[in-house]
Amino acid sequence: MQHRASAVAHGAATIVNAIALGRGAAFGVDLWTKAEVRLTNEAGIIKAEITSDPKECPRLVEKTTAGVLERFGLEKRFGAQIKTQSNIPIARGLKSSSTAANATALATTAALNKQLDDLEIIKIGIKAAFEAKVTLTGAFDDACASYFGGALITDNLNQQILKQFALPKDLAVLFYVPPQKTYTINSDVARLKTIKPIVETAFKKALNEELWEALTLNGLAYSAASNQNPAIAIDALASGAIAAGLCGKGPAITAVTPKDSVDNVRAALQNYEGEVILSYPNSKKAEVLNP
Repeated sequence: MQHRASAVAHGAATIVNAIALGRGAAFGVDLWTKAEVRLTNEAGIIKAEITSDPKECPRLVEKTTAGVLERFGLEKRFGAQIKTQSNIPIARGLKSSSTAANATALATTAALNKQLDDLEIIKIGIKAAFEAKVTLTGAFDDACASYFGGALITDNLNQQILKQFALPKDLAVLFYVPPQKTYTINSDVARLKTIKPIVETAFKKALNEELWEALTLNGLAYSAASNQNPAIAIDALASGAIAAGLCGKGPAITAVTPKDSVDNVRAALQNYEGEVILSYPNSKKAEVLNP
């Protein structure tokens, strides 16, 4: 048994937020989280460090590793020390939790020299997210887009993938990331569910592979329902983005942009306080890294 392993999972962005419907859609981006897991002989003692944001609570990562150990009946044999590193800002709607859970579950499984199928790894992370209270829907759409890459449409309540699409290679993805953090568990679910008919329309567009129209409609609806500024996305569209809207529950904004419009869209987003991150669509699966 190797007792130590590292894995990487890539980021994702919202097409349709699943809070209103229980169904959603997301697509992969090339942001990343790496997890390193070292097994110890201190059974039941699992400690994690988020090296890229040390003040954040590591409960999700710890519960994910615990879930893998329990899956193999090894929770009374091993403890673990985990380190994660990421270029994804936490608590901005950019799927940092789903990505961290995927990387950690994959690394823990590899450290045990075991194998699980892809969906089981994803589901262990989702169970941990519920236990850590960092999700409202399980974020199955986000977790699948992070793990598999490409675009996926999912039934989150039943944890089923409904459709998968390849992503165009000639696009860039800009994220406007304001300074403030917003935690999913604090969302006003009752208020967000009032926009269900609009989100249903966005979801139907996604099923019909009108992904970018769905993203924009979904983002504007959720911005209105959560009292977040829709003008940021509109400015991105006016500057050349083909889709723009709230990512997750926000406050980050996603702008999908032809590569020749990146500078214009970036300039529009930089009119607002915060950071602008440039990324690209991702089609790579999460993977164990060579030692």
